[in-house]
Amino acid sequence: MSSSLAQAIQADFQQRFGYEPLLVRAPGRVNLIGEHTDYNGGFVLPAAVDKEMTFAVGLNGTEKIRLAAHDLGEYFELANAAEISPSDTHWANYLLGVAAQFQLRGHAVPGFDCVFAGTVPMGAGMSSSAAVECGLAFALNHFLKTSLEKMELARIAQFAEHTYAGVQCGIMDQFASLFGRDGQVVRLDCRSLDYEYFPFDTQAARIVLCNSGVKHSLASSEYNTRRQECERGVSVLQQHYEGIGSLRDATMEQLEAVRSELGGTVYRRCAYVVQENARVITACNCLIAGDLAGFGKEMYGSHAGLRDDYEVSCAELDVLVEAAKAAPGVFGSRMMGGGFGGCTINLVAPDKVDDFIASVSKVYEEKFGLKLETYQTTIVDGVGVMAE
Repeated sequence: MSSSLAQAIQADFQQRFGYEPLLVRAPGRVNLIGEHTDYNGGFVLPAAVDKEMTFAVGLNGTEKIRLAAHDLGEYFELANAAEISPSDTHWANYLLGVAAQFQLRGHAVPGFDCVFAGTVPMGAGMSSSAAVECGLAFALNHFLKTSLEKMELARIAQFAEHTYAGVQCGIMDQFASLFGRDGQVVRLDCRSLDYEYFPFDTQAARIVLCNSGVKHSLASSEYNTRRQECERGVSVLQQHYEGIGSLRDATMEQLEAVRSELGGTVYRRCAYVVQENARVITACNCLIAGDLAGFGKEMYGSHAGLRDDYEVSCAELDVLVEAAKAAPGVFGSRMMGGGFGGCTINLVAPDKVDDFIASVSKVYEEKFGLKLETYQTTIVDGVGVMAE
């Protein structure tokens, strides 16, 4: 058994339900580059990381669904697995939504028990919700012998979030949790769902996340506005060019040609997305060449675009990126996720990690009077059964 958390969850399960569970781990994720490209049919470059959710799951031979959130010390029970609907218990909905998706695909879900907990920091943009969904989807696929492909499990998890949690997420988070590979990042084409692995040498660079500790209230309303601005750009482009299904199909030359029609704001939003897709491609070529400095340069470019053209950064994130630039041993840094708070992701030489954390923390505290929370992560395999 790999962790004390897994042992605690196994013990909790046995104490509550009196039999041996299957143990499953589902990782959170980081996205190295490719932000706000997913809903524009573009490229993302996520990796599964060693902050993860751990599950003990078993079929209980009854009609009941019994769920326990080990961390929260909370318990949820549904009398009949055949009658699943969204509940008032927020955390339970992520799990119920997954079971409901199996039913919608014609797979009867019998009564089951689940105890779960995790080390994915909440609110840090590492997709704790996707990890929760994917872990249970994997376990049910195992028990029900449904033999569903991993991409189908990712869809189940994504639709669970849409229907039971009310979050219209793309597929990247669930994809990364399921398809992650130790020592590799995976480039997903969000249009075709084709994907390709690239080597990432965690001996040469560590992934360090700096949590701004803020979440500005703008985040969700501005996210929807950005989606609309991108759609507006696509509809203008479609009037002039054949074959534009999304911003993925657009070039900078085309944007320049219709710039006056787009207007300044929509032009900048679209330009960011077109350039960000190009940065993902360049960044992957840097990984093949073992050029971490080149990769880092694309990360800085990504942050500048998010700050100036897409306008989803904030003072806290900008200060963290500037502080990273000035710190020793840093290859690259940028904001990660939807924006207006959350984390920056930083690639740091292993022997400089402590110095990096010290110097960036000092700047952050001086500027905002806030203690900086940091997480060091390493890249791991996707969802799987935990070895005994």
